Amino acid sequence: MNLLRLVCRHKTALVIGAICGFAAVLVFLAKCTSETLKQDQQDPPGLAPHPNALQSRLEHNNPPARKDHSAFLVILITTGPKYTERRSIIRSTWLAKRDSDVLAKFVVGTHGLSNEDLQNLNTEQGRHKDLLLLPDLRDSYENLTIKLLHMYSWLDQNVDFKFVFKADDDTFARLDLLKEELKGKEPTRLYWGFFSGRGRVKSAGKWRESLWDLCDYYLPYALGGGYILSADLVRFVHLNRAYLKTWQSEDVSLGAWLAPVDVRRTHDPRFDTEYKSRGCNNKYLVTHKQSLEDMLEKHQTLQRHGRLCKEEVKLRLSYVYDWGVPPSQCCQRKDGVP
Repeated sequence: MNLLRLVCRHKTALVIGAICGFAAVLVFLAKCTSETLKQDQQDPPGLAPHPNALQSRLEHNNPPARKDHSAFLVILITTGPKYTERRSIIRSTWLAKRDSDVLAKFVVGTHGLSNEDLQNLNTEQGRHKDLLLLPDLRDSYENLTIKLLHMYSWLDQNVDFKFVFKADDDTFARLDLLKEELKGKEPTRLYWGFFSGRGRVKSAGKWRESLWDLCDYYLPYALGGGYILSADLVRFVHLNRAYLKTWQSEDVSLGAWLAPVDVRRTHDPRFDTEYKSRGCNNKYLVTHKQSLEDMLEKHQTLQRHGRLCKEEVKLRLSYVYDWGVPPSQCCQRKDGVP
């Protein structure tokens, strides 16, 4: 009899356990169904998720860490280990007066440098505290695209910012005007500079692209002498860096990376950022290919007369990008454009 009671109790416990387990499964399924219905309401069947929803999920899966710096505008200037004089003239000209919400860094790769070069950079860093030193990068022209990935990854991880202005160390910029215009721009999906869409793929020389096999032209890109990105696009590049193919030219590479992305490409002739300057125009916001003497002259003219040029000079024609035609027909140079 005792044995019979024990068996009955054991069977009862098994039944109760099975019922509890089944109930737990039902609760779990109900929760999953509820969450699925909510998601279906947000993203209707047959439609791509709304960009804001994608951004929210991106931030949920990759929550931003606490940042060391905060700025409205970040300036990243690519420079070489030995270009001390270029950095010095920029500090004393167009970077001389900047607001506290502007963060400026000169970016240098230090891998493989001699002890003397490292010591010089450390001394410079101690004096100015404006170098972004990349110890894992050998600084060379061939590594410019990798350098871009390194510095944008650092930026996304360490700075809470709205926009970044990427420039070369032979670029002069009207920082006051750039910042003022950025205040009126939406701080998302912005890719602002001087665009080219008809660039033939280089098969020889310094800019040779032996790995480019997408088409016979480069995809539209902002020329690398100076352009501006919003923080979300920098984050996109950082999070996808392991999947991004790198080409010889860093500006061509960025254009290709952002080609399938829903961005606002803003072509601006006031960005004089081609491989050689178009001259001097008082409307210019950014001027590339400037000597140390050019930078000093522009700075002094601004200080004394409130304009960029002692005398306006046009060395070559500019263009307004036509987004309504195929890229190979985009950029017809004509007079009357700055």
